[in-house]
Amino acid sequence: MTILIDQPDFVEVVEKKVDVEQENELVLDGGFVVPESNAFGHTFRDYDAESDRKDGVENFYRINHINQTYDFVKKMREEYSRLNRVQMSIWECCELLNDVVDESDPDLDEPQIEHLLQTAEAIRKDYPNEDWMHLTALIHDLGKVLLLPSFGELPQWAVVGDTFPVGCAFDESIVHHKHFKESPDYYNPAYNTKYGVYSEGCGLENVMMSWGHDDYMYLVAKENKTTLPSAGLFVIRYHSFYALHRSDAYKYLMNEEDIENLKWLKIFNKYDLYSKSKVRIDVEKVKPYYLSLIEKYFPAKLNW
Repeated sequence: MTILIDQPDFVEVVEKKVDVEQENELVLDGGFVVPESNAFGHTFRDYDAESDRKDGVENFYRINHINQTYDFVKKMREEYSRLNRVQMSIWECCELLNDVVDESDPDLDEPQIEHLLQTAEAIRKDYPNEDWMHLTALIHDLGKVLLLPSFGELPQWAVVGDTFPVGCAFDESIVHHKHFKESPDYYNPAYNTKYGVYSEGCGLENVMMSWGHDDYMYLVAKENKTTLPSAGLFVIRYHSFYALHRSDAYKYLMNEEDIENLKWLKIFNKYDLYSKSKVRIDVEKVKPYYLSLIEKYFPAKLNW
């Protein structure tokens, strides 16, 4: 089923300094305000900032870049596309994330459910008529349940972090790119050229991405016949693909549909990244709204 959506009316993201008293608040008055610093007092996605998590984050990416090979991704996709592990609703999955913390994220150390609701509520404020985008924000990180025992308890490097194509050369814009030199794919002539196993304009749907929560949730939504528009699925699958939506890398692999959907992804990314704060969302207050969206776009129970 194809759902057509209007092109986005871009909401201006106001980049202004926030008073010290307000720097941990989710300010939505009159438009989204980009805070000056993350929850640790550093600029967002600063992988060189001195913090308690710096060394751990870099070590995470070293292990990630060594192990996220073409063969590994192919194996994971084959295994998890069976969707034979758990049967549950979207909201039940949201509640499971209370036990998950993303070790690759230099900006946040709160449970994931807090981030999901922060992102969704921020977008809901600025794009009130795009309910599919509110729901996409709520569910975009649900694939992080891969860290839990009933989903295989995969290591963090196989679940979270920035994603990138495998099967072609690793672009230098990818965070901690130097560690790819320890990957066997880096030296494989089948995979280390600009296009590798792909062709120009082949479409990102035909490109294998490093395995993790993004691709898993994309498979879950698609195979359970969600009625979210293609832009929603695009956001879910590529929201951690920072080399594309921040550095414009790999655009030569995109087709026309990808180019249109990228506009929505770039809107989403501002909220996904900058809404991370210590502010708390009243879950019970907003829960009925999101349950109504889940009912609209998904079956009551999904195979995971």
